[in-house]
Amino acid sequence: MVDYKQANFLITSCIILFALGLKDDLYGINASTKFLMQLVVAAILVVAGNFRLTSFYGVFYLWEVNMLWGSLFSIVVIIFVNNAFNLIDGVDGLAGTLGALATLCFGVFFAIADAYAYAFIAFAMFGSVIGFLIFNYYPAKIFMGDTGALIIGLVAVILAIKFIELNKIGSKPDPNFYSAPAISVAVLIVPIFDSLRIFFIRIIQRRSPFKGDRNHVHHRLQRLGFTANQIVFSLSFFNVLMISLALVLQTLGNFTLISIILSICVIMNTWITYAIGKKIDRNYKLTDVIFKDTFNPSSN
Repeated sequence: MVDYKQANFLITSCIILFALGLKDDLYGINASTKFLMQLVVAAILVVAGNFRLTSFYGVFYLWEVNMLWGSLFSIVVIIFVNNAFNLIDGVDGLAGTLGALATLCFGVFFAIADAYAYAFIAFAMFGSVIGFLIFNYYPAKIFMGDTGALIIGLVAVILAIKFIELNKIGSKPDPNFYSAPAISVAVLIVPIFDSLRIFFIRIIQRRSPFKGDRNHVHHRLQRLGFTANQIVFSLSFFNVLMISLALVLQTLGNFTLISIILSICVIMNTWITYAIGKKIDRNYKLTDVIFKDTFNPSSN
């Protein structure tokens, strides 16, 4: 049974993030204040709204978790995905297209599961983003900014958490989707993997993981000569392929399926890095991807 009252907490959180993003876009805001408000929003959703994960669903062979650890993990996930959408918003139409794809998918998934309240939320966000995207593709007439990216990211991750919980093994005799966590990862894979890669590289290169650079996937595709619209199409097409793969292979289990999805992302990232290196230096080798562009602190 869907609890319609939970939507009130999502609306409240969106209003807070809207105000935060608007102030950041207009006047700027320091990182600590921004993180604190995102923490407040995540806490409202997890503690008051009960949007939290109650299990790791076999990922790393971990299952049920108590309320404290499940709540803390859920807060981390919400903040991470929220910021991941904000970070991917570097090319006209990219964050909006990925957000539209995510909300459309979750809307269909919820409709199949008869969870109409969340299907309505997902489709409403999808319609809003589509209306915005008409004016946001290159050359953009209007821009999303932190205001739009943060709200899209928040709604997407909350829909993902609810989708996972509604399809929890054991919650009902026959869930509508198996490996719901892996399917959710596939739906959000582009911003998730891009942020994970960025943070990982910055940390191993002994740089601050929160200091911006031009090493995001859209920046890297620009170096290969992709136009803004080509970047949006390519990453969206890749996203659709990952979603399709997850749906087809959902019976494999979360750990196996997430491992496959991330492995494909690593392979694609390796190819992009190699192509960029080869474009700059004809003597660039495949091993340089690791020793020159990953572990070298002076690289981007």
